[in-house]
Amino acid sequence: MSDIILNTFSSSAVVEIVLHRPHRRNALTGPMVEELINAFERINEDADISVVILRGAEGSFCSGLDLKEFGAGPSPALPADFPTRWRQLHGLIFNSPKILIGALEGAAINAGAALALACDLLIVGHSSLLQVGEIQRGMAAPMNLAWLRIRHSEAMAARVILVGEPISGVELSTMGLAHACVDDSHVLTHCSELAHRLATFDVAGVIQMKRALREAYAEGRSFQDFLA
Repeated sequence: MSDIILNTFSSSAVVEIVLHRPHRRNALTGPMVEELINAFERINEDADISVVILRGAEGSFCSGLDLKEFGAGPSPALPADFPTRWRQLHGLIFNSPKILIGALEGAAINAGAALALACDLLIVGHSSLLQVGEIQRGMAAPMNLAWLRIRHSEAMAARVILVGEPISGVELSTMGLAHACVDDSHVLTHCSELAHRLATFDVAGVIQMKRALREAYAEGRSFQDFLA
């Protein structure tokens, strides 16, 4: 069974990507990242899609890299090409002309937090949490830092990156990291309603606006340019 589920909706410009390893709180593996790359490559080229929902299965967003899968220890033994493929995935999200909405249920930890921060709009539950905790393990967090540099201030990045503690859904909303904070049981419903409302907008117009927004901000820079 695939660790990534791609759900489509009839007569809709919305597609849903589900991280599906609930027994490991949807922790990421190398093959899972490959599936995400393939999914975003297909979605980015599909002119009929304007909105993408990203969520985890069974009430948990993503607990980060699966250290058991990669090799336990403070510095997991990643495959040689994994950092390149991980950067490629985030580059695809950065260049995507689609609106990416994240549904943050449960926790988004480290690499999982990078995926949450990559979303254009993030819907969080009151008791959900996001943590960029690499600093506590003596590890770098380049993707998290890149997305914080792209979307937020230096002070915000310092609060998230340098402290390394969990940030609750309520705090994420107050800080401006989340678009909306709702009851835990309403995260998916709220996310779906928002996605399908945005999907009523002209698809070509949405794609054009998203590209214009990125081009205006990036000023010719690639995702690589935001990496520390």
